[in-house]
Amino acid sequence: MVKTGIIILAAGDSSRIGRPKQLLPYGDKTLLWHVAVEALGAFLGPVVVVTGAYHKEIEDSLREQSVEFAYNPDWQTGMASSIVRGLLKALQSEPNLRAVIVAVCDQPNLSAGVFRSLIENYSVSGKGLIPCRYAEAMGTPVLFDKKYFSELSELTGETGAKQLLKRYPNDVSAVAFPGGEIDVDTEEDFRKLRP
Repeated sequence: MVKTGIIILAAGDSSRIGRPKQLLPYGDKTLLWHVAVEALGAFLGPVVVVTGAYHKEIEDSLREQSVEFAYNPDWQTGMASSIVRGLLKALQSEPNLRAVIVAVCDQPNLSAGVFRSLIENYSVSGKGLIPCRYAEAMGTPVLFDKKYFSELSELTGETGAKQLLKRYPNDVSAVAFPGGEIDVDTEEDFRKLRP
């Protein structure tokens, strides 16, 4: 199996919903717990949860899980700073990573199978950028080959890593993720969830 880390972005303050969406109840646990368990269930490299606004509460909520934490004090500057922190922590844990997968904490349909399908596509296609495809768009989770680590580490602002998919379209091979378009940004989104 290719040495691959998973970075789960969970640093935001959930301003649109008004409470930490990472800790919203989902099943008998929380939304973030669900994503973390699925990431661990893919049996890849280190699973790093990047925290920020609610770092103490989030870390406390995942104490029973064998995840690692990367606190991002600059979480307010945007998603890019969390990707940078997560990558740094993943490489500290496993310096020989061949790839990382960047995921978000609010996709309830995310499963270990989705993570594994990214790895399978990466191994078969020979491409270095493997995003998920849903609702006629490409998005998270996204696998990045190590040749993109230096560009990931230099990201700034709100745009995240999607700019790399646009910059290197010939190195992209997408994986279908049915239901990947469902995420939680508002109370209405949360009410629609059926775990």
